[in-house]
Amino acid sequence: MCEELGFERLLGEEGFFARLFGRAPSGAGRDPLYGPDLPVVLLTGGPGMGKSRLLRAVRDRFGAKVPVIHLDCASPVFADRADPEPGARSAATEALTEVAHRLRTWQGTGGSFAFPRFFAGLAMIATGVADGSPEAVATEAERYEDLAQRPRLRGLGTGDFWRGVLQGAIRNLLTTLSGQAFDPYSAAVGNALLDALFERAAPRGRAELERVYGAYPGAAGQPRIGLRILAADFRAGGEAREVAESFLFRALREDLEAAYASPSGWLRRVGRPGLLLDHAESSPGEQLLRAVLTDRRGGQRDRVVIVGTARRADGGAFLHGGLPPATPPAEYRPADGAPPAWSRRGDGTAGPGPLADGVLLLRMPLLTGDQLRRETVRRQQRAEPEGGTNRRRIDAAVARLSGGRPHTVIRLATAAASFHMPADANDRDILAAPLRLPGDDAPERPVADVLLRELILDQLPVQLPDEHHDQWLDLLTHLSVAHDSECADVLLRHHQQGHVHHLTAHHVSRLLTDTGWPTCERHFIGDFGLRQLLVHRLYGLRPGGAAWYADHHLLRDHFARRADGQQPPPDDSAFRSVTAHRMNHHLVSGGADEVVTHLAATLPGRPHEWCAELLEIAQAPYPGGADARRGRAQGLVAVDGPPLRRTVDQLLHAVWLCEERTRPTGRETARTLAKLLDLLSIMDFDGAGRLSRTATDWSALAENEQPLLRCTCTEQLRRRR
Repeated sequence: MCEELGFERLLGEEGFFARLFGRAPSGAGRDPLYGPDLPVVLLTGGPGMGKSRLLRAVRDRFGAKVPVIHLDCASPVFADRADPEPGARSAATEALTEVAHRLRTWQGTGGSFAFPRFFAGLAMIATGVADGSPEAVATEAERYEDLAQRPRLRGLGTGDFWRGVLQGAIRNLLTTLSGQAFDPYSAAVGNALLDALFERAAPRGRAELERVYGAYPGAAGQPRIGLRILAADFRAGGEAREVAESFLFRALREDLEAAYASPSGWLRRVGRPGLLLDHAESSPGEQLLRAVLTDRRGGQRDRVVIVGTARRADGGAFLHGGLPPATPPAEYRPADGAPPAWSRRGDGTAGPGPLADGVLLLRMPLLTGDQLRRETVRRQQRAEPEGGTNRRRIDAAVARLSGGRPHTVIRLATAAASFHMPADANDRDILAAPLRLPGDDAPERPVADVLLRELILDQLPVQLPDEHHDQWLDLLTHLSVAHDSECADVLLRHHQQGHVHHLTAHHVSRLLTDTGWPTCERHFIGDFGLRQLLVHRLYGLRPGGAAWYADHHLLRDHFARRADGQQPPPDDSAFRSVTAHRMNHHLVSGGADEVVTHLAATLPGRPHEWCAELLEIAQAPYPGGADARRGRAQGLVAVDGPPLRRTVDQLLHAVWLCEERTRPTGRETARTLAKLLDLLSIMDFDGAGRLSRTATDWSALAENEQPLLRCTCTEQLRRRR
């Protein structure tokens, strides 16, 4: 149930993947989407959006009916396997070999697969073993010999690619060189291996080797030359090795295409094979994506369904040649219904287009309000008190803190299963609920700690320098109080003192974008739920919220100095004025009385500008502990001063309550807003009457749980309701 949460329409009998593979989970045939020029499908979405979960669900639902291989491109196992022979193996070749081994033992309709074309290339790069002797080359090549043929009964032939049984042939044909001394990478060993391959190949096999490896760059149609250059490129390392690895991926796909396109394959095999590349934003994953996209852009056609993951919303910078996307790639949003038509842009007459032209972006869906509520209710394990009040409060807290991000919903709903939410609690209180992960013997931990581990520490930006790995979470925690780049740079300079290497706000912003986190024009951490997690952690770093107050005091003092110098805010500032920015941090760090004094003094004569400034100042998180804002907004807390000042004090706290977005507002707060603004509208100061319209507008928004000051992240929050 958990694996398919939110993906039901994608995985169903008539869903996107059934049509992409040409076969439904039940085994029924489906008219295939696209082809013969297939797009590479990239699942786009940041941490917690369920990309890996969807790939696992696709594998589990379709893997018994069509050959679907799930490959974790970030797994260290491939580099570990390559390490003993770095001249003859790489993480990429080990990953491709893993794919071929799994397909060789596939037991579904049509049976297993053989990879003779792929094997020939692997055998040639085996000449790069450290020893370089015929014995060592033969031992390395024998790692791959089983890939050249489908599993058969002992003693039977291997089909029409090789003559007779191949097993042991490489070693037998290299024994003529045994006992001779060779320099590393001796041409004699390579020539003997080529002789072994071509002598063992049947006429059809030789023709296929000529077709495939004669097309290697620089081969000029000569397969032996192509295989020699392939081995030399692999040994050279760097970009040359990437060319060789990419060509080996083409050879593997050629083997799959041959298995389907042959007369027997046409009769026995159904649907399309699939390769699911999890964590494809990693270096090996990007390399495989680049290889298949380059081949298909150049006219290569195969029926392999390639589905990868992409953290960035644009699919990845490599798709666009390092330039801003001129035209966004084609995309599919499951909520829109049927998949879109797709064809490659351009006809090639103006030169090769960007790799993005060969991509279809599948935007990972957020959970709808109904899906979110069903998942939360499903995990409630005890009778709800107070006629369901607690359940509804938890539903609202999970919705706001998750923003519909599926993984966060699952974790919060599980932790909240036996959690009682106080009536006037801040949504962040639920982050302290204990959670034990399934199958984990470790003690329970607060769900906030689990989410920070899974969403940040386990998904560090690919381009984050190693020297910043240990401080990444701490830096983001402090940046949770930042609004714009200036604000963020002040915090970064302070918290990186003593470090040789520093990250700037620009660096961090780019890294967050690369990781798939959204941006917001008013908040440096642009995802509402992530920001609340980090705010919760910041307040708990030191007793009494000392770290929280210290960061806000730092920013307050910085903008106080800027205000004294009468410097205007930068172009990308989240505030209309430096003073408003200072007042925001002053309000949050305990200076509410001074903020009220400022607001009361600046209201007369400028009601429109004043309301805009009030919203900016009050759009701020509330520290932990008891929340006195509601009582102060309702006038239950004694405040000194004339009526204007007392009313402004109440209004500030009512607006702050609405703008923090981590607790319900509803009718009570809406009535309070209307009452206070109406009181101001009849006071004796210039422009007071214009506040009457504001009273109507703001109270209507508050009653419907809408933000008074809209920004990207609050708009996303609003759409999840």
